[in-house]
Amino acid sequence: MRNFGSRSAVFVLASLAAAAPAYADDPVAGAYDAKFEQVANNCEHPIAYPARAAVKIEVKGGDLQVDIERTPLMLGTPRKDGKVNAKSRLGHTPIEGMDGTFTVAGRVTADGLLSLSLIGEYQAAGKPLCTQSWTLSGLRVGKTDKPEPKPKR
Repeated sequence: MRNFGSRSAVFVLASLAAAAPAYADDPVAGAYDAKFEQVANNCEHPIAYPARAAVKIEVKGGDLQVDIERTPLMLGTPRKDGKVNAKSRLGHTPIEGMDGTFTVAGRVTADGLLSLSLIGEYQAAGKPLCTQSWTLSGLRVGKTDKPEPKPKR
């Protein structure tokens, strides 16, 4: 008699591995603690980002998603070489009456070092207003080589 139990277990494990999220192997996916430095600004009422903020990069359904607080979600195509290029749709900004489109481009190194340029192009009532740009730099957070300490009971 054959041992179908062990074959079934191998099949289930192989199926789970194949169904694992694609972003788990993506070199840019992760959360980053980024430093924001404004580079240029010709806006009368500029948007202010904190000096440090979280940047989250994910790969979902074949799309690269860059999520920065106070910024519409930016979408792009994932690449295996660590380069990031994504753009948002027109969305609302914290300044009433001013909408914006945001573009981010740069790279993430194999060591988890983030280096991006963020550009915001603003408009009101369909007419261009102004442009702002920032550099973002930081490190991936959340993944460490140290084992987590066991909780005390």
